[in-house]
Amino acid sequence: MENFQPEILALCCNYCAFAAADLAGSMRLTYPPNVKVVRLNCSGKLDILYVLRAFEKGADGVFVAG
Repeated sequence: MENFQPEILALCCNYCAFAAADLAGSMRLTYPPNVKVVRLNCSGKLDILYVLRAFEKGADGVFVAG
């Protein structure tokens, strides 16, 4: 259990959080490979079913950033 690496899904708003993640990539900053970033048109219009589906598919955590 000490080697546990949680699978995190980051749902990022196209105009705010995804722009920050893209800038971090441009600056050659890295984040762990167990974090998957998905761009949304708007986090305010996120359907809760997407979050629940992520848990059904095996995600250990879901991060919604706007």
